[in-house]
Amino acid sequence: MDKILLFIPMYNCEKQIVRVVDRIKALGEDQNLFSQVMIVDNRSPDGSIRAALNAVKELSCPAMVVRNLENYSLGGSHKVAFRYALENGFDYVVVLHGDDQGDIADLVPLIKRGDHRNLDCLLGARFHRDSKLVNYSRFRIFGNHVFNALVSLCTLHRVLDLGAGLNLYSTRWLKGEPYLPFPNNLTFNVYLLLYGIYSGARMTFFPLTWREEDQVSNAKLWKQTTEMLRLLARYLFGRKALFAPRENQWTRPAYRFEEMKEGMV
Repeated sequence: MDKILLFIPMYNCEKQIVRVVDRIKALGEDQNLFSQVMIVDNRSPDGSIRAALNAVKELSCPAMVVRNLENYSLGGSHKVAFRYALENGFDYVVVLHGDDQGDIADLVPLIKRGDHRNLDCLLGARFHRDSKLVNYSRFRIFGNHVFNALVSLCTLHRVLDLGAGLNLYSTRWLKGEPYLPFPNNLTFNVYLLLYGIYSGARMTFFPLTWREEDQVSNAKLWKQTTEMLRLLARYLFGRKALFAPRENQWTRPAYRFEEMKEGMV
């Protein structure tokens, strides 16, 4: 049986994290597809940690709630979990965002069939033809389709999503931590996707059910758009330099965490 880490990044998700854990609990025996659940809190000022600690008590699979020692942003939380998976012998890492937009049940049938075993990246796609979007604005849908088409054209690789909140990665592909120089902000997933294309990773996209309810987006639309266009230009005209091993401000943090227990919050 594969050793799979289910990593849930969390920031100010006091209400949503309970629903995320409830969806895992609703899997019944299929919870045991995951060797461990790891909720990584990025210094949330609300009651996210307390809510998560109470919620995971009802899971049948092993679970822990940890807090980053510093605010590492979303990309940094990925680095925390990826390193933990590499150091503890996991075969795969599933990323499920803690804001309850995606549903873990969309990925479970693929894992049970073993679809992931021949892949380095199994990526959720909000804009797959079989995906279902709930309360997602037409403007954002149109904008994402335009970006996906542009990236597909520039990379000569069919891209259906630049970064949804439900993905699976093989630790074979993560070995050596090539992602450490990538920025810790919301472009991290785009860097990871482009690196996958650049490195020849075996990847495919799968459909999602994606909800917009009470979630609060941290993305600033025009800033995010500008950053992604700049990144795409760098990929087109200097991809070798873009992904060359190097030290920078993103490689310096230790990416450490502390495990949280009742009575600590």
